[in-house]
Amino acid sequence: VGDDVIVLDASGKFVMPGGIDPHTHLAMDCMDFMSTQTVDDFFSGQAATLAGGTSMHVDFVTPVNGNLMAAFQAYQNKAKVSCMDYGFHMVITKLDDVVSRDMEIMVKEHCINSFKFFMAYKGALMASDDLLLEGLKRCKSLGALAMVHAENGDVVVEGQKKMIELGITGPEGHALSRPPVLEGEATARAIRLASFVNTPLYVVHVMSIDALEEVTKARKSGFIEMFNISQFCLLSINDTIVVLIYYLRILVIVGWVGLGYTSKDSAPKSPTPSPKSVMETDNVGIEERMHLVWDTMVESGQISATDYVRLTGTEWIFNIYPRKGAILAGSDADIIILNPNSSFEISSSSHHSRIDTNIYEGWRGKGKVEVTIAGGRVVWENDELKVVPGSGKYIEMPPFSYLFNGIEKADARHLSSLRALVKRSNS
Repeated sequence: VGDDVIVLDASGKFVMPGGIDPHTHLAMDCMDFMSTQTVDDFFSGQAATLAGGTSMHVDFVTPVNGNLMAAFQAYQNKAKVSCMDYGFHMVITKLDDVVSRDMEIMVKEHCINSFKFFMAYKGALMASDDLLLEGLKRCKSLGALAMVHAENGDVVVEGQKKMIELGITGPEGHALSRPPVLEGEATARAIRLASFVNTPLYVVHVMSIDALEEVTKARKSGFIEMFNISQFCLLSINDTIVVLIYYLRILVIVGWVGLGYTSKDSAPKSPTPSPKSVMETDNVGIEERMHLVWDTMVESGQISATDYVRLTGTEWIFNIYPRKGAILAGSDADIIILNPNSSFEISSSSHHSRIDTNIYEGWRGKGKVEVTIAGGRVVWENDELKVVPGSGKYIEMPPFSYLFNGIEKADARHLSSLRALVKRSNS
């Protein structure tokens, strides 16, 4: 170690790898299906992320008209202002020979190892069952992780019509239009299709007990899939804070390994919003998630600090360990210092997102990230950001993570059993 070093006092504090948020939407144009666009770009959103102790995120590339190549380049251009490391998932809205070829290019040339399918947003992003099935098969052949937004999109449309008829057009209408049974049904359907194909599945933002029960049942049966639960589960529709400690603990017991949070900051393009039938999903999350999980889970005694590190990082799932998620020689030096005795209060007046509201307004808790180091640079200290546009790097995520271990052997056993069955029936 040379003389040109920075000494940080971590006495009585936890030194741990920075978090990895696998589910963000920055600089996303949602005009095609929500009449909105996200207010945070890759610089402002990432600055907020670093202030919260997350040192890498994986954003969703959403193609227009299914053009994967153009979408990837467009998002790379958006990310030129990045101040932290990032990766990409790719959304699939149609699947033909061109898209299938481009999926292979994304995996082999750009190291994108995950593709997302929406089972909601009918008429815009929604994938039919046959598209989802073909997509699962294609993901398996490429060693890429299939991801699903699991809601019954057809029935959600009916729920939305009902809310409009009843005059329920506030934020509560969003939840009431899609009761838990619709998420549970779609989750079960996605799991069964993935099981039929025998490929890993990642169910994004699990929001209900119905969906959680389906995931838990699948995991107990030995079918491997990942899922993440949104911290919005910590809030109820009537603004009363409901800390779902019991249900979160269930996730830990069944082997909760994919903890990620949606951070979709939406705002109208025009200063004067036009009337709309579907409420926009304005919210925050990327800055708050590390503090909320510590406060609700570690501070309450439900999980250990070691569990916290495991749950707030997804490096194994996306095949980037030990570059990320580790404090080792040769790793990227993404490190945080968390003071378990320091208090925090969430407020729109002090958060670092451009959005002017915060659904966690007034939340007070313990366990504060006091220092964030990204790539060996101190970027958050003394409640001050020290970020530089363009300093973030695109992180390649190779295919065939550990989730694919044993799949070929399982397929071979299944094929052998089918042949044996045919042989017996013909004899």
